Amino acid sequence: MYGLSLIFRAGTVLCALPLGDIVELMRPLPIQPLAGSAHYVRGVSVVRGVAVPVLDLGRLLGDFDTAAERFVTTKAGGVLAIGAVLGVRDVHPETGREAPSMGGVVAAVGVLDAEPLMFLDPDGVTRMVAAYAA
Repeated sequence: MYGLSLIFRAGTVLCALPLGDIVELMRPLPIQPLAGSAHYVRGVSVVRGVAVPVLDLGRLLGDFDTAAERFVTTKAGGVLAIGAVLGVRDVHPETGREAPSMGGVVAAVGVLDAEPLMFLDPDGVTRMVAAYAA
């Protein structure tokens, strides 16, 4: 299910997102905050002429801010604010391990270089983005 994935940090959490679910990786753009939005929504940004919601994965996964070093646009049409990009790796979750309950955003866990790795569920991320993309 995973294979080649973008490996990056969201806050202090190490994450993997399959390359097939990524449209673009870019430098962060200005964000306009939205009053009353969920804590993991930083606001909206204009990407290629379209206003899109920007989700902070650090806030979503661990309730801490991500120092946004990059934006990832997803096939769902939203933007994820992520921290340092560590590269592309061929990774696979450990079998027999349940994913922690994180709103359906994490599909599985694994280990990369002796550190926990959260395999993001593209469908779960899509649901979070879609809630604010409409």
